[in-house]
Amino acid sequence: MIENRLNLYYISEDYINYLRLFDKKVSYNKNKRRPYIGIVYTYNNNDYFAPLSSPKEKHLKMSNKAIDVFKIDDGKLGVININNMVPCNKEVLTEALPTIEDKKYKMLLINQLSYINENREELYYKVKHFNQQYILNKLPKSVMERCCNFKLLEEKCKLYNSNKKIIESN
Repeated sequence: MIENRLNLYYISEDYINYLRLFDKKVSYNKNKRRPYIGIVYTYNNNDYFAPLSSPKEKHLKMSNKAIDVFKIDDGKLGVININNMVPCNKEVLTEALPTIEDKKYKMLLINQLSYINENREELYYKVKHFNQQYILNKLPKSVMERCCNFKLLEEKCKLYNSNKKIIESN
């Protein structure tokens, strides 16, 4: 499903609400006008949705060494919240860019996506390193407190997918 080139997606609000039943660290969709958008990549045979955050002053001050975020253009274009990524499948995703009407917001997303794709190897390295530290329980406590429970969410993702197939076949 996921190509070498990354793209931006919306993720289903129903799916996010389902995951939040099991892990309150899963981010809410903010509202209908600005639901959260993220990139999707494959890691350990699971597709993951990693939410983007629009630029904020605090992103400029964050260390590039922060293990749980990927700064987009040194934070000038926001960040990718690696700590809040969630497993997903293509059925809960909708490509975002074709649906955006606000020109200023769309330009921000295009610039974010361009930077992310130009630096995706660095992003992949950071995600891999983050996951290794997470699995080995070597993340700082403050970071762990902000992280989703990836193993639990992977199980719930598979269960969601199975339940959807059962419902759709009836």
